[in-house]
Amino acid sequence: MAKSIVRDKWLQYRILKESPILAGRLPQTWLLNRPVTLSEMLRRYQSVVLKPRDGRYGHQIRFIRTGKEAKVYHIHREKKTITAAGIRQLYNKLGSITRSSRYIIQIRLRLAQIQGRPFDIRIMVQRTKGAYSPWRVTGSYAKVAAKGYLITNVASRIIPVKAAMKEACIYDQGLSVKAERIAVLAAKRLGRRYPHLRQVGFDIGIDKKQRIWIIEGNYKPDLLPFMLLDNAAMNRRIQWYMTH
Repeated sequence: MAKSIVRDKWLQYRILKESPILAGRLPQTWLLNRPVTLSEMLRRYQSVVLKPRDGRYGHQIRFIRTGKEAKVYHIHREKKTITAAGIRQLYNKLGSITRSSRYIIQIRLRLAQIQGRPFDIRIMVQRTKGAYSPWRVTGSYAKVAAKGYLITNVASRIIPVKAAMKEACIYDQGLSVKAERIAVLAAKRLGRRYPHLRQVGFDIGIDKKQRIWIIEGNYKPDLLPFMLLDNAAMNRRIQWYMTH
């Protein structure tokens, strides 16, 4: 019996991590099931991200970083930042998050920016019906974070990938092709786990050193941003794969 598709960032990370090729494209991730995990990661990396395992649209994501002052921590959520004086107060402000196993903790990626705002790339990968159908990239766009936000889920602009690369002063044209290849490899890996899976919208990040990262894959990606690009051929291709 085919396995049901589970929307779980922790499970998805472990599936992709099994691939030696993809493992190096994933930001280090841990299950946040005890408070000491958070303190250990902050001591080691100084800046981390907390994400709900089943979250969508960037809801409930928190960025935490150590301050310049000793034992001070800054919690950034949406456009607001609050400060915790010491690790115990940090735990209190986060509440049950640090011990519920409902969240994962990741190293924060230093994404490339456009006018001081981080951006990432959504790559749509689809296949026709049938567990052995080949995966194809059918569309893509770049999301530029809104002012004051660290996540691109709240986007101020949806633009073509080529335009985003130019505005970010990334001139290596092979990067976007490489990102698409990585997305296809990731889709193949997930497709082996879920034979009925037919589409994944991957969020792909390019950091300031122009290294490509798989942020996450979305099993039910929003199609509206693709329509905003006014690319009729791309939208027809996406719709065709959804019905075949």
